[in-house]
Amino acid sequence: MNRRQFLQTATAAAGAAAAPSLATAQGKKRNIVFLLSDDHRFDMIGAMGHPWLETPNFDRMLRNGVHIQNGFVTTSLCSPSRASVLSGQYCHAHRVMDNSTPLTGDLETFPEVLQRNGYKTAFVGKWHMGGGSDEPRPGFDHWVSFPGQGVYFDPTLNINGTRKKVNGYNPDILTAEAAKFLRENKDGPFLLYLSHKAVHDNFSPAPQDKGIYADKPVPYPKSFADTDFNYYGKPDWVREQRMSWHGVDGLYNRRYVFEDFYREYCECVHSLDRSIGAFLDELETLGLAEDTLVIYMGDNGFQHGEHGLIDKRTMYEASIRVPMIAHCPGLFGKGKAIDGMCLNIDIYPTICEAAGIEPPPSVQGRSFLPLLEGKNVEWRTEFVYEYFWERAYPQTPTVIGLRTDQYSYMRYHGIWDVDELYDIQKDPDQMLNLIGDVRTVNQGGPLTRRYTERNHPYADLVHDYEGRIERILTETGGRMEPTWFG
Repeated sequence: MNRRQFLQTATAAAGAAAAPSLATAQGKKRNIVFLLSDDHRFDMIGAMGHPWLETPNFDRMLRNGVHIQNGFVTTSLCSPSRASVLSGQYCHAHRVMDNSTPLTGDLETFPEVLQRNGYKTAFVGKWHMGGGSDEPRPGFDHWVSFPGQGVYFDPTLNINGTRKKVNGYNPDILTAEAAKFLRENKDGPFLLYLSHKAVHDNFSPAPQDKGIYADKPVPYPKSFADTDFNYYGKPDWVREQRMSWHGVDGLYNRRYVFEDFYREYCECVHSLDRSIGAFLDELETLGLAEDTLVIYMGDNGFQHGEHGLIDKRTMYEASIRVPMIAHCPGLFGKGKAIDGMCLNIDIYPTICEAAGIEPPPSVQGRSFLPLLEGKNVEWRTEFVYEYFWERAYPQTPTVIGLRTDQYSYMRYHGIWDVDELYDIQKDPDQMLNLIGDVRTVNQGGPLTRRYTERNHPYADLVHDYEGRIERILTETGGRMEPTWFG
């Protein structure tokens, strides 16, 4: 018996003991939609206080749903994060550590579980695991995708094994394909996984949105400026990245100036918002909006000049925090918010619980459905973050860290530099590295800029956090010293 057969057997046996299905008022299994976007930063929604970005449909989801205010990814990179969503596992467990490695077939994904339990399943959009293949994957009755990152205009789609070019704007095309699936399967139960390319670089809004924010003032983060004050106590590699592909002065091989980069990103978010609105309209037209569970999130965060950086990968807040919204007025009510830390590895068990199915034992996340329902449950106050060095982008080192409800601790590997610790409650912009003032000289050796516990006020806290990281890694099949082979 292989691993997949074992998991299927275990899941089937556990199903009898699963919690009662969260059925609709009509007694039917609940329809489920998972909406994923690419590089959508956590605070890039109009209703969350952006000075001029207009997102009436994300605002609409917040108004009629539940805002998960502390949504995080455990790895801020497209493929590892997407693999964590599908497998319910940390990156070190599912082993998709970069944007080229495929998700292995011995891990049963949540679409496979729902498909086996009577759901009609569909994937529409960007897959982006295992290189540029657009081939249908296990667990889906209906498949619409494209190779790799895809293109914003006139994409060639693989629709159930047949490829054809479709004219138009990518988010609108994917929304139309998703709406077609809804119409054909409105009696349910169905699982629809709609995975947008937007808002990934090259930022390309719909034609009617191009230039709409050209005159808007760009809000710069506090840590944007290239000053000694901003970089005091931070690792040298952070400041040195300013001129790299992922720095504000390098900007994807100098294809942008920062202000244009920021405005075009916002225009692209605005275009994505219109497509999200069209999808919500279709749910309403079909009478599905009230009882269908819709979960929206970004696959990772995105830096807009924090510490002189752009893009993702790091453990800074703008990189690891994502927008996350749950929409199901008939189940949760409207206009609510929850504070608990909800992770990408939690999507799998949350969807399973909504379908009345026990997730397999391989899942390392936890269902946040009780939080959405307003139940008083004990919840996590910490999680491990991990990013593994990529040969294509060597300027960012491996980081394994701990994010708690008060501190963010970042431990770097493969580089001779200082680690980082921030009090998120007092210092949300991460300006003061609490362990960045340590400078000791080895006996007869060079200046050491890594953290040392000796006589430091945060020594006990760091020592405790190191132990917590090791415990979580051990429980989930990882190790403190990262390796590609361990």
